[in-house]
Amino acid sequence: MAEDGSRGGARPLVTRDRRRPRSVPSRLRSEDGSPSAADEESLARRIQRGYAAWARVYDWFARATASVGGVRAGCARALDLDRGDTVVEFGCGPGVNAPALREAVGPTGRVVGVDITGAMLDRARGLAERRGWENVEFVRGDATDPPIRSVDAVLATFVTSLFPDPYAVVSGWCDLTDSVVVAAFAPRGSRSANAALSAFARLNGRLFDLGADDALDRLNARTAAAGRALADRTETTIEERYLLGTVTVCAGHGRAEDRG
Repeated sequence: MAEDGSRGGARPLVTRDRRRPRSVPSRLRSEDGSPSAADEESLARRIQRGYAAWARVYDWFARATASVGGVRAGCARALDLDRGDTVVEFGCGPGVNAPALREAVGPTGRVVGVDITGAMLDRARGLAERRGWENVEFVRGDATDPPIRSVDAVLATFVTSLFPDPYAVVSGWCDLTDSVVVAAFAPRGSRSANAALSAFARLNGRLFDLGADDALDRLNARTAAAGRALADRTETTIEERYLLGTVTVCAGHGRAEDRG
């Protein structure tokens, strides 16, 4: 939403390339009950190192599967964007969602991708340069401390599973706009799909901060927390499931205070 309260034409306040972005607030507690700075920094560094190491493979896989299951197209529809809008994607990775978002906002709109990992942003910027996109921008920043002031819509795909406290993070996004869409892992599908999802999470256990927890329980809890944040902070919430129930797209629109 624009600063004057109207949709369209909003321009986010973006801090370019934070070389030392703030760490993800893990909500873990030290002995005195306060957040542990060491834990916060550790999680942020794990995310950066993990995605940097897999940037090339992730880029290839994401583009190869971009149309599989209709998840990414469903996210773009759920945002309910108008031509000329500004949409921000947190955890944009190599920019695989940018084409659909750019098509939705049109040549007068703006797409801003935010990611904490420099290697991912390098690939995203390369894509934008090859395509000649003048209304697409990729910046380095922390989704838990957004370098954004006000936008028309926010998207995050497969990001909330990384946050120990997704409720707080998604609630913060709802302060930026009245249109937030989150796609996340939802281990409520078939047995085979759940087995594959569990194996993926275990393979990336440090990235998801799983510890000794059950992978599916942890992913399910974090997805549910993100959904609760949207339900609590927005006027209307719609959920759709994809890929045999292993992915959920939750869209929140309007402000909770507007409920009548």
